[in-house]
Amino acid sequence: MTGSDRMRTVVDFARPFTLIAPALGFVSAAATAIGARPGEVWSWSLVVPPILGAIMAAVLNVASNGLNQIFDFEIDRINKPKRPLPSGRMGLGEAWGITLVSFAVAFVLAWFVAPGGRHECFWMVLAAAFITTLYSVPPFRTKRLGIWANVTIAIPRGVLLKVAGWSAVKTAAGFEPWYLGAIFGLFLLGATTTKDFADMKGDARGGCRTLPIRYGVTRAAWMISPSFVLPFLMIPAGAWMGVLTGNFWLLQGLGLLMTAYGLYVCYLMLRQPDTLAVEENHVSWAHMYRMMFVAQIGFALAYLL
Repeated sequence: MTGSDRMRTVVDFARPFTLIAPALGFVSAAATAIGARPGEVWSWSLVVPPILGAIMAAVLNVASNGLNQIFDFEIDRINKPKRPLPSGRMGLGEAWGITLVSFAVAFVLAWFVAPGGRHECFWMVLAAAFITTLYSVPPFRTKRLGIWANVTIAIPRGVLLKVAGWSAVKTAAGFEPWYLGAIFGLFLLGATTTKDFADMKGDARGGCRTLPIRYGVTRAAWMISPSFVLPFLMIPAGAWMGVLTGNFWLLQGLGLLMTAYGLYVCYLMLRQPDTLAVEENHVSWAHMYRMMFVAQIGFALAYLL
């Protein structure tokens, strides 16, 4: 294998397209903290911790992806045979090396995201890594346990990511960052299942009782639909209650936009539920990522403008 082939294999193992969402989520959360009341006085020192944190979030996701691929080896031989491990392009030893180094680098970066000497980001990253381990690694391996798989994805990638990003600017000891995290956590609680429909064959062989396997495709699609709508109703509600302190009217617009987008994705899922398990990656899975991007950018604008 040439050097370029080796590099391509490492990049494939890291799954780079999945790294944008956590990095953007961290920066967006930091931006909301900058604009939240009481407002911050602008200085370049406000920018450095969020940049470090965005890199940290992407590296932590490499570690999470690596851990999942190591323990999903047999499942990926069925669902994702072209990935580096099942295709034989990478050995388990190298996969473990990349994964552990990524965890270590993420922890070190998180330690330095400490405005005012507060290490809140580090402790949340430590908690996120622990929950990620529960998801992939036996004997817990919550991936096997229906809704608990969704819970152990939604907390680190939804709730803790947003609060950690906020802590790069302001203290996390307040209601607003956790309210923001709850919006994204509740969204991912259901939306993360969109990746499970196409993986049913391998997941079933691997003993993973995901929602589509446990309840069937159609019922699972109906079960997760509220997660595409209800969390975004919390945006205008939060602005009305004074919990969200960004631009009031921009938050109303963002809530309306995201609710309409979520209803559209529900329509795509529910009009022909059987296609969810037939297509390699259903369009709802791609929309799940796009919705996260729109919401992250929308929150940043609503707090900075």
